[in-house]
Amino acid sequence: MAKGWLVWMSLLASLAIAEQPSAPKPIAAPIRPLPWGQLNFLQTTDTHGWLAGHLQEPQYSADWGDYISFAERMREKADAIGVDLLLVDTGDRIEGNGLYDASDPKGKYTSDIFKGQDIDIICPGNHELYQIASGAREYDVTVPNFKGKYIASNLDYIDPKTGEQVPMAQRYRKFTTKNQGIRVLAFGFLFDFTGNANNTVVQPVEETIKEQWFQDAIREKVDLFVVAGHVTLPGREYKAIFRAIRSQNWDTPIQFFGGHSHIRDFHKYDSKAYGLQAGRYMETIGWMSIEGIKKKSGEIEESQSSAGISFERRYIDNNLFGYHYHTGLNATTFPTDHGLNISTSIYKARQALDLDHNFGCAPKDLWMSRAPYPSEDSLYTWLENEVVPDVVVNPERKDVPTLAITNTGAMRFDIFKGAFTRDATYIISPFVSKYRYIKDVPYESAKRVLTIINNAGQVLSTPELDFSQLAPPEQLSIRTSPSPSPPSYQPNNNNLQSPLLSSPNHPHLLPGYTTKDDGGDEGDDTLHTPITFYRVPNVIQSALSLPADHDPDVVDLVFIDFIEPWVLAALRFTGQGYGASDVAVYRNETLTELMAKWIMKNWGKDC
Repeated sequence: MAKGWLVWMSLLASLAIAEQPSAPKPIAAPIRPLPWGQLNFLQTTDTHGWLAGHLQEPQYSADWGDYISFAERMREKADAIGVDLLLVDTGDRIEGNGLYDASDPKGKYTSDIFKGQDIDIICPGNHELYQIASGAREYDVTVPNFKGKYIASNLDYIDPKTGEQVPMAQRYRKFTTKNQGIRVLAFGFLFDFTGNANNTVVQPVEETIKEQWFQDAIREKVDLFVVAGHVTLPGREYKAIFRAIRSQNWDTPIQFFGGHSHIRDFHKYDSKAYGLQAGRYMETIGWMSIEGIKKKSGEIEESQSSAGISFERRYIDNNLFGYHYHTGLNATTFPTDHGLNISTSIYKARQALDLDHNFGCAPKDLWMSRAPYPSEDSLYTWLENEVVPDVVVNPERKDVPTLAITNTGAMRFDIFKGAFTRDATYIISPFVSKYRYIKDVPYESAKRVLTIINNAGQVLSTPELDFSQLAPPEQLSIRTSPSPSPPSYQPNNNNLQSPLLSSPNHPHLLPGYTTKDDGGDEGDDTLHTPITFYRVPNVIQSALSLPADHDPDVVDLVFIDFIEPWVLAALRFTGQGYGASDVAVYRNETLTELMAKWIMKNWGKDC
């Protein structure tokens, strides 16, 4: 890897105001330039509706319109120096922000906003498939929006009119780049996901790669394979695809693009095959450059010498300071008309959805993983001790001893001190999950469910019952052996977030990503002070109306509906044979609605 170097960006804040009026101004920081190669990529993944950018974090405050301007300016730069730039998106574009979740129907505005970006390779994520409506929208809207660019190598759709199972989109794409004439064959995969609605079919990757179309495709004479997917880079699915391609093309370069685990990551498969993953929530734009691609001609294949090919990456903080620096432009010359129009569309959509409406004022920051659990600064401690006991109770069963279980993955982002808006409710918990329950469960069994779900993953886990789905996706990268009980979860020493430079040397830096990956510790384009991350359990539990002086014989076992299969499995492990027919509705409101109700009741509006 080429040695990175630092440039201090000293543009005035007044010259770089994000396009959304309520977004904070980005702050100057040391920046590394982008390494250019013959073929270059910009990647987004797991954007989850954050098309307005981060309105409380200056280092991620650019919006989708700014990214469109950035891509257009970078393509102009690529054309000027005679190299190629391709854009990739690897799924989970929905669920996680009011811009998507607050509209009726969901995604009313975001589909048109998202399609403003000219993406060359796009594939599905699991969140596009949880609901029948979102799966249908993907087939009816997103696939046509990116006609010829959308790839679904292992995903089918069930046509509601005919009942016919058809490919969601083309299985692969073969094309030649504009400036360098590099022949590319691209796939678009989803990990072996089993939680999809019944109008989609996800075929396991190991079955897909045996099919004739795939076997024919990996025998094509191309200069580069691109495997885009909503798959973690070290996952078994990508290992299988890598082995399959290498069985037929031992030295053709392969560029993987990953997603799903919400982290910045760079992974080496061999000297001519690397993978990039660009984080989450429009915090990061991934940059990948490849130099030394040897073009093949006819039947004569020119060997791809590992010494002659290089792969380099950057993780670009999503803000206008960085965009201006990397393009060599300023607030006047940087924006394109197209980008500005999309930023205006985002603003109008946010106004129409009243996303800035204030429900209350958070008195302090509450953290998902930047504070230990349990602690007074933990979002989960707040949810467990204050919110659930107050608003989840069923009035008709308020005096019944109850244990209420919520998975930590139901929370998706931190709460910042200050205004808690309508937008924030969807940012924190975007799902439509509601609470269900089983009544009169023997207490001796019910009280064991929490520990079993948090610690029995290796015992009870199956492809259909993957315990890693219960915690936040970021924890996929840091999960180790289960701890004996939730209070013993310790600070995360994850090497993906190791300190890059100590804060005393740069006292004015904001906390942020300090990534260490297979390429070393020079991948982040912007320097930050490091953040300590802590692991959290799969689920947390609130006790309601339990007697103080004795254990009850039976309790209501309440749980968020998403985790029902895991709860039933845990009860079976205790010797209780409950099934789906024993489960009933406990509250009709979603967790998001209940949480908003608690905030309006308990947090004043004077910020």
